[in-house]
This record gives sequence, C-alpha cells and structure tokens, in this order.
Amino acid sequence: MKRLLVAAILAVAPFTLHSASAAEVPAKRWPLTIATGAGVHEFHAEVAQTSAERSRGLMGRERLAEDGGMLFLYASEQPGRSGFWMYNTLIPLDIAFIDGMGHIVSTHTMVPCGSDAPADCPVTRPGVPYRAALEVRAGTFQALGIRVGDCVAWPGHATRCKPE
Repeated sequence: MKRLLVAAILAVAPFTLHSASAAEVPAKRWPLTIATGAGVHEFHAEVAQTSAERSRGLMGRERLAEDGGMLFLYASEQPGRSGFWMYNTLIPLDIAFIDGMGHIVSTHTMVPCGSDAPADCPVTRPGVPYRAALEVRAGTFQALGIRVGDCVAWPGHATRCKPE
C-alpha cells in the first residue's frame, strides 16, 4: 500500500512542480519612454499582446513599481467606444490611450471596482480610436505632467510624433 502511495505522489510531483514554476515566470517587461514638453520619463512596462494577457491585465495585483506599468498592444486600431474596466483590480491606475503614431489621445484615472459582478464595474472609454494603452500607478500622470499630446515609444515602435 505504501509503495502505491509513493508511486502516486511521484507520478503527480513533476506536474505540480512544473505548474508552480510556470506561475513564477516573470512577465515580459519593456523599456518605455514618454516625451513631454518638460522632458522624457522612463518606465518599465509589462507587455500584454495576446487577448488572454490583455483580459488579465493587472487584476489581483496589490502593488505596482513606481516606474512600472502595463502596455496593452493591439494589432489594429481599436474604436473609441472600446475600453477598460477595473474588475478584480486592487490598485487605482492612470491609463493613457495611444494612437498609431505614438500620441497620447486620452487619459483617465481609474479606481478599483469592489463589486463581485463584472457587469457592475464601469468601463473607461477614450472616446477616440487607439492602438495601445498604458496603465501606471494612479497619480503618475499628474505628478509628471504627462498629458494628451505627449509621445510614447517602446521597442519596435519608435514614436513618430513630437509632444504638443
């Protein structure tokens, strides 16, 4: 009987260890800059490129580094009525919606939604088309003077704009 139990544990152990190590794999982080009229600000953003990564976003996070964030990338332009919600998101965030040229076209501050029902959480919409979005700690944009018209660049996307 003991041999059967030991064999069962040994048979399951590799799957348990693999699952644990897969959960610890760090997310892709890219250097990102935002050029404003007053200077350039540097961030290190996790990248969400797939539908699953974008859906998960920063849900469940209890903190975010001062220079951290999440960059949501889309293969095509998104309509201005498409937006973001804060369901299961624990920390307040600033969001910048970014057009294909790299201009920030809309910014908002979002607060966590405490509801257990996703439908009860408000959606933040930019009202204009966008190609990417950047979430950072709430208050960051105001503290750094980041605003609509500023320019964002990241690896593989050199900005083609100048701060307005």
